[in-house]
Amino acid sequence: MIPEQNASAAPDVRARRSARVDPAPLPAAFYARPAEEVARDLLGALLVSEMNGLRVVAEIVETEAYVGPHDEASHAAERFGRTARNDAMFGAAGLAYVYLIYGMHWCLNVVTGDEGFGAAVLIRAARTVGGIEHARARRPGRPDRELMRGPGNLARALGVGGGLNYHPMDRAPLWIAPGRLVEDAEVAIGPRIGITRAADWPLRFWLRGDPHVSGKR
Repeated sequence: MIPEQNASAAPDVRARRSARVDPAPLPAAFYARPAEEVARDLLGALLVSEMNGLRVVAEIVETEAYVGPHDEASHAAERFGRTARNDAMFGAAGLAYVYLIYGMHWCLNVVTGDEGFGAAVLIRAARTVGGIEHARARRPGRPDRELMRGPGNLARALGVGGGLNYHPMDRAPLWIAPGRLVEDAEVAIGPRIGITRAADWPLRFWLRGDPHVSGKR
């Protein structure tokens, strides 16, 4: 079980909003598919944060799919049902589901599939491609390859906190835009990390050999 979220720990989400969201975001319809398909296709996409007016752009290099109520590793597993904690995960495709782990690390997910189903993709790692000075300031003393290696580190480097739970991921101050095309030969698929249930399901996707990936590369 994850600890209760502390809303007071969330960063200020009253960011300076762009008059125009650039680069243009992926539409909500992109996420209205099975989580494992979305997780694969998010590799190479651009995650853009303008939290507190500080623009950071990162290429997604690692994701994990949590595929519905039959997935025992998911926060939306049938044994939990819909709760105040996981409610965003049952929302419309393309919403952010942001939760706290170990009482200190925020994790960013994007809801997938049909509304009410309870599936999402965890963004596990990314490579900073713009605004690296802001990511460094939020993660002082860390090598650049570690700025967004792991979901908690990624959220911190982007300025993401619990105030972004339910945020539509097609608008400022946080959105995902199309990136480069990633060929199948570049993609590795394997078990998810840090879980005990359904641990052997091949629902983690990453760019093979990328040094920014949080687990086996």
